[in-house]
Amino acid sequence: MLPDRHPTADFFVCDIFDALPKGDLASMEHPMFSLGTKPDLRILSYAHNGAEITITPSVRGLATIHDKDILIYCISQLMAAINMGRAVSRVLHLKAHDLLVATNRETSGDGYQRLREAFERLAGTRITTNIVTGELETTTGFGLIESWQIVRHTRAGRMVSVMVTISDWLFRAVLSKSVLTLSRDYFRLRKPLERRVYEIARKHCGRQPEWRVSVETLLKKSGSASPRRVFRKMIRDMIEADTLPDYRLEEEPGDILRVTPRRAPPEALLEAPLLSPDTLDEARHLAPGWDVHALEAEWKSWWLETGRPRLRAPDKAFLGWVKVRVG
Repeated sequence: MLPDRHPTADFFVCDIFDALPKGDLASMEHPMFSLGTKPDLRILSYAHNGAEITITPSVRGLATIHDKDILIYCISQLMAAINMGRAVSRVLHLKAHDLLVATNRETSGDGYQRLREAFERLAGTRITTNIVTGELETTTGFGLIESWQIVRHTRAGRMVSVMVTISDWLFRAVLSKSVLTLSRDYFRLRKPLERRVYEIARKHCGRQPEWRVSVETLLKKSGSASPRRVFRKMIRDMIEADTLPDYRLEEEPGDILRVTPRRAPPEALLEAPLLSPDTLDEARHLAPGWDVHALEAEWKSWWLETGRPRLRAPDKAFLGWVKVRVG
């Protein structure tokens, strides 16, 4: 995995980073981004269970799975605003430095240049699809972002703030809350296929005890251009590395992949100590921007995995764990 490039950043306190990473369901379900690391000029077509997609690149190539970080950041900011009762629109005003830090990117000159190139690929890549967003099915064509503009930059030309207009298609997905929360460690995944397999697992397995998929289907859903034998080897390497956030992968007979959550199943969590509402309120103050119920579930899973130790003061133990977890 990539290192945590900003371990001392105080973005759990700053309002701009209060948003948990979120991805839209459609692009998690269907391959809409290139997994290549070099300019990809292919026109991609995909059809599955009635959904049809054609992805057309610009001269700069298809938008990549790493470019998607920008969309995840935009979706996260919009959902955070909606949850706080704020008015939202398709136009977002972002600070480039905040975006780089939140997505675990370098804040060097090269980092800003790569960010600019990502904006160009996102705006240039065109999608034609009949995927439903917000319970409305339309066959439409659009860019992954409609437009972007550097609002302010340094004398050296480095962007400081940027204005982004997302597509109406993506905005409908946000308004209908057709999104899922992602692990913050998603941004530490180095390989494109790791990111793609993680979001497929997050979409299909979720909190179920397990989910199975054939290698052939996973190859199709991933959007990988590798032959099946090469893809299978990459999946086996991924299983051996075992760095995927939230999920474990196992190979089963018949070319089947089994996906299981790392955390304990919900029924097991019933054995964990109960926490008072006051404790959860205090946890919100200790971890602004975090989902306190997700923290509670993670703590209970940790309690189960460490052998269900006897706790004299569960509430104090939880709050102490929260301080370490977010600090």
